[in-house]
Amino acid sequence: MLRLFVLVLLLHVYMGWRLVPDMPFGVAGMVATILLLALSLSVMPFAEYARRNKRNPGADHLAGAGFLALGFFSSVLILTLLREVVLLAGLAAATGSLIDAATYQQLRMGSAAAVPLLAVLVTAVGFVNARRIASIRIVEVPITGLPESLRGFSIVQISDIHVGATIKQGYVSRIVDAVNALEADIIAITGDLVDGSVGRLSPHTAPLERLCSRHGTFFVTGNHEYYCGAHAWIAEIRRLGVSVLLNEHIVIEHFGETIVLAGVTDLGAHHFDPAHRSDPVAALAGAPEMAAVRVLLAHQPRSAFAAAQAGFQLQLSGHTHGGQFFPWNLAVKLLEPFTAGLHRLDNLWIYVSRGTGYWGPPKRFGAPSEITHLRLIPA
Repeated sequence: MLRLFVLVLLLHVYMGWRLVPDMPFGVAGMVATILLLALSLSVMPFAEYARRNKRNPGADHLAGAGFLALGFFSSVLILTLLREVVLLAGLAAATGSLIDAATYQQLRMGSAAAVPLLAVLVTAVGFVNARRIASIRIVEVPITGLPESLRGFSIVQISDIHVGATIKQGYVSRIVDAVNALEADIIAITGDLVDGSVGRLSPHTAPLERLCSRHGTFFVTGNHEYYCGAHAWIAEIRRLGVSVLLNEHIVIEHFGETIVLAGVTDLGAHHFDPAHRSDPVAALAGAPEMAAVRVLLAHQPRSAFAAAQAGFQLQLSGHTHGGQFFPWNLAVKLLEPFTAGLHRLDNLWIYVSRGTGYWGPPKRFGAPSEITHLRLIPA
């Protein structure tokens, strides 16, 4: 933690060095920028303090402030780096006599002021986007050979809610209300439901007991469940009436047709419990061969490669958050094979939710949260 703090300190010093001397509005502009950066640096550690002192009655509020500062810091840093590119281009233009020295100086001052102002704006808009209830995203998935009686079969997916320091019972309850209003055939929760222990968070996940659909609600573990005591959470989620699929499947009869719904543990689960190694083949073992549709719930999109070989037609995943906010909504595409939306891999459709909540900074910008209403249609 000391090394991390030193790194963050140095980055704040760098940002101040690059921005403060060029700040317009004289001394007032310089002092305001220094105070803003100092506030960011001093508040960010609150998140780690709260994690280590969970019994502090104000821990969650401190964590929220720390995460908000982290989101602001991220935006200032990225915008400062983008400003460097702009200034290099401006310097090249000035050297080539394309612009005069006065214009270049105006560029320096204007861009210096723009960085903190844009960071504040993006953080504020991102906060509003994160805290409001996710919008409904309707997705039609064409399935080859789908019987007419299954046309319009609906699955409502929620994912990556991350109940914890800043996401509480009221937030979860509003999600449940929105999901129930869709009157789904199946409700799927594709992992990363929580960021904390059952003892601390069970009152805040309690609204999930109200989830209602024709064939039930189903859950698969994400990586964050394993950080927080997966076995205890599996028991708690089952107590709420939600079916947990651990490398297994159920058979659903719907108007005379058979649907196989399977679920796998998180890809990294075996690092915490060898018995929880993710296995799409095992999840499908013993399933009816003549099933009309085979659907897999898998937290991480990377499960798709094994799912395609196993013979699934549709996989529902989360994990990526779609990057959550700029520029990570662009960078995540370099790290994940499927990042958001509907994708195709051989005969498998993969839908990746951007998440229904958020992790860490209460900030969504360029990657909106979603409650996904998927409908099956014939291809």
